[in-house]
Amino acid sequence: MAECPDMERLVAQYGSMLLRMCCAYLGDVHSADDAVQDTYIKIYRSWRSFDSPAAEKAWVVRIAVNVCKDHLRNAWRRKVTLVEEYPELPAPPDPTSEDTVLLEEIMALKPKYRQVILLHYYQQFSVNEIARILSAPQSTVSVRLRRARAMLAQRLEARGYADQ
Repeated sequence: MAECPDMERLVAQYGSMLLRMCCAYLGDVHSADDAVQDTYIKIYRSWRSFDSPAAEKAWVVRIAVNVCKDHLRNAWRRKVTLVEEYPELPAPPDPTSEDTVLLEEIMALKPKYRQVILLHYYQQFSVNEIARILSAPQSTVSVRLRRARAMLAQRLEARGYADQ
C-alpha cells in the first residue's frame, strides 16, 4: 500500500471545509466527524490511484460526498435516535432566522438536489466541477440545480419568505 506523503497537508488544507460540508450534508456534527475521518482513511488507501494533482480538491470532495452517502444509507443511522442531552452545547440557533430556515429547507430536499446546492453554494464548485465530482453529465447537474432552486423558492415562499 502506498503511503500518502501529503496527508498532513491534506488534513490542514481541507479539514475544516470537509467538516462543514459533511455537517451540512449529514445534519449532525458527530456523524460529520466520523465521515471526515472515513474520508481521510479512504484517501490514504487510494492515494496510489490518484493521478491528477490539478483536480485534488474535486477528488477529495468526491470521496467525502460518497462517504456521506454511505453514512446516510447506514441502517444504524436510520434506526437509532440520540436520547442523551448535552448541556454543554451552545443553545440552538433561532429557529425563525433566515439562515436556519434556509438550511432546514435545503436539508429537506431529496439528496440529489441537496448535494448540488451544498456543493455549488456552500463549497463554491462550478457546475462543471460538480459534474466531475458526482460523475454525472453537466446537463444533469444544471437541471438538478435549477430544480433545487425552484423547490427552495417555493418552500421559502410558503413559509412567508419573499423572493430576495
